[in-house]
Amino acid sequence: MTKSFRTLDDASVSGKRVLLRVDLNVPMEHGKVTDATRIERVLHTIREISKKGGKVILLAHFGRPKGGPDEANSLRPVAAAVAEHLQQPVAFAADCIGEVAAKAIAAMKDGDVLLLENTRFHKGEEKNDPAFVDELARLGDLYVNDAFSAAHRAHASTEGIAHKLPAFAGRAMQAELEALGKALESPKRPLVAIVGGAKISSKLDLLGNLVAKVDALVIGGGMANTFLNAQGLPVGKSLCEKDLAETARAIMAKAQETRCAILLPVDAMVAFHFAANAPSHDYGVDAIPDGGMMLDIGQLSVDRIKASINEAATVVWNGPLGAFELAGFEHGTYQLARHVAERTKAGKLVSVAGGGDTVAALNGAGVAHDFTYVSTAGGAFLEWMEGKALPGVEALRR
Repeated sequence: MTKSFRTLDDASVSGKRVLLRVDLNVPMEHGKVTDATRIERVLHTIREISKKGGKVILLAHFGRPKGGPDEANSLRPVAAAVAEHLQQPVAFAADCIGEVAAKAIAAMKDGDVLLLENTRFHKGEEKNDPAFVDELARLGDLYVNDAFSAAHRAHASTEGIAHKLPAFAGRAMQAELEALGKALESPKRPLVAIVGGAKISSKLDLLGNLVAKVDALVIGGGMANTFLNAQGLPVGKSLCEKDLAETARAIMAKAQETRCAILLPVDAMVAFHFAANAPSHDYGVDAIPDGGMMLDIGQLSVDRIKASINEAATVVWNGPLGAFELAGFEHGTYQLARHVAERTKAGKLVSVAGGGDTVAALNGAGVAHDFTYVSTAGGAFLEWMEGKALPGVEALRR
């Protein structure tokens, strides 16, 4: 699949000014980075360009600044964190265009690394304004995009600039595209998708796309309650979008047409308070008590899904299967995460997962490193699973 994209293998970077778009939108507290996952993901690309003698000019956004520079959204402290992980100096320029940026770039030697200030300090970034795109393009000889997580946005630094300079996918972007290609575009079958989370309304496009592509669709979390309710089953006080019953029935009808098996919970862990370690019991889904809330899938459901995973060659996962953030209601999600990890390690499964809650759940289960690929992209991963074209990716096609 990546053969249709230009990668660093196609680029000659020696002596060139390389504009490298990365995702450095990392969580910060008191001026310190609290989770460096996104920094770690792009180190490989930075090092490769630097070692090959390219001048590495990092472009990134940070936070949601309102109309112009503000100290709280400056990338300056992030430059220090990148330098620490890279183990080489990273210079910083207080603007991403104009004389300040041009001077900092002119001072670079081959192999140097420079981080430019937050691209979103300029309104032209999110508007993909041609004049702003030209200002950015003037600073480089070629462009490399290593920020898959921002690829669903047609912004100046993620899409516009790719049409102005020779454009290539960085190594993290390449890994993501290869993993996603294996998962949905040319998967080994049977292909099973696990979709959880709170609401169907946020995942309508996703479910519609998946029932046409996968052999089995496992639905869990609050979403499953909407499907159970659509079948006339009692859901008590569980999270449920009752107004979407018709939509749920339409998705089930489409699944029948495409011969996609839908696996809904057959039992659930039910509590009467939404609280950590609230007393709970396992009930069949046809017997949920009036005031009860389904906060996790029950053991029978876990075993059924495990059996489906045992038959699968590929698993794609987005969204937890219960209120895993509450102690006592993480068991279903964690058991299945560990089962997928074991099958992957045994070489029996290609497993791809993504989305913020999903990554948190896999980390909680201690298995994030055992999946074939875990995407840290939220919106971009979801839109890709929905079958949508991502502007930042399309711009890198040959």
